[in-house]
Amino acid sequence: MIKPHGSDVLLPLYVADSDTRAQLLAEAEGLPSLLLNSAAAANAVMLGAGYFNPLQGYMNLADALSVAKDMRTCDGLFWPVPVINLTQDKSISAGSRIALRDPNVDGHPVLAIMDVTATESVTDEQIGVMAEQIFGTGDASHPGVATFTQLGNHLLSGSIQVLNFSYFSEEFAGTFQTAVEIRADIEQRGWHKVVAFQTRNPMHLAHEELCRMAMERLEADGCIVHMLLGKLKAGDIPADVRDACIRKMVDVYFPPNSVMVSGYGFDMLYAGPREAVLHAVFRQNMGATHLIVGRDHAGVGDYYGPFEAQTIFTESVPEDALEIEIFSADHTAWSKKLNKVVMMREAPDHDKDDFVLLSGTKVRELLSDGIAPPPEFSRPEVAEILMAYYQSEIA
Repeated sequence: MIKPHGSDVLLPLYVADSDTRAQLLAEAEGLPSLLLNSAAAANAVMLGAGYFNPLQGYMNLADALSVAKDMRTCDGLFWPVPVINLTQDKSISAGSRIALRDPNVDGHPVLAIMDVTATESVTDEQIGVMAEQIFGTGDASHPGVATFTQLGNHLLSGSIQVLNFSYFSEEFAGTFQTAVEIRADIEQRGWHKVVAFQTRNPMHLAHEELCRMAMERLEADGCIVHMLLGKLKAGDIPADVRDACIRKMVDVYFPPNSVMVSGYGFDMLYAGPREAVLHAVFRQNMGATHLIVGRDHAGVGDYYGPFEAQTIFTESVPEDALEIEIFSADHTAWSKKLNKVVMMREAPDHDKDDFVLLSGTKVRELLSDGIAPPPEFSRPEVAEILMAYYQSEIA
């Protein structure tokens, strides 16, 4: 199986031993507390689950600045996006051992325990520079920039021990999996070449066919549809609805033991190219050998070129940085000429009118009116789930 990033074995920060975990939870009740923001909480979940291997906690300011600028920590570890704990709380001092509390669960239970190595003030200028480098823009209208620049100016770094996986393990039981669990699942299935498909949306017919194309062309043993379960921007479809859509598609249209449906607990960054590289890092950590990177991968609005998330791997990621390989894909759509889904770049004799193309706005209008999109765009079983969701929103 493919090695994790940066180490020979996976080093998840979740405390798996139940007795030790109980002792730490009891200890946490007597420790000073910090209520995390959602971004820092999501980082803790990813660290605990082994997705952010080999990191052992939150980065300090020097590492954060280095990663934002050069995609490497100060000691040379390749990493595309800072993994940090920014806060507005000024009460924590270096050398403290503190309980990190979950902002996304009622009662704010302890999510992790942190040994604070350093507390550092971050200037607005440094925040702005990092945002520009991570997101490729400083525009406050960009949802990722808007979130990042409001997290706070106090950075706490140090190692953590993760004690639970927030709301993900209960709210998405059967879908949320750690990198450790996915590796075990891959091994149990006997897969060797494994394609990962990233999604924050329900999968339409074109997405389904893209997974099928990748598996066939790579001669892969299987595909993992790996969906984001954390916070999105307003208007995006909730994770439970996406989960139901994807499972229905897989159950009906893929052979048994060819596709795994799984999810991870992280908030969407909308960082385009940088986020695509982060996706590759943690898919390697979960055991995937290939990641599908399509048009506008992890993008939002018009902030990124359609293929920037692919070219970053050839132009900015060193050849020896990652073992996982990228399957570069164009936009896929139903060809009226060929009566099948094709990659648009592979149909040079087509123009726009030769494809079945529907805007997101048009699809939402149809579904809200109880009208299924054409079968060349969406499987009817999936459309039925989406129509029920949109009509419940209207009601």
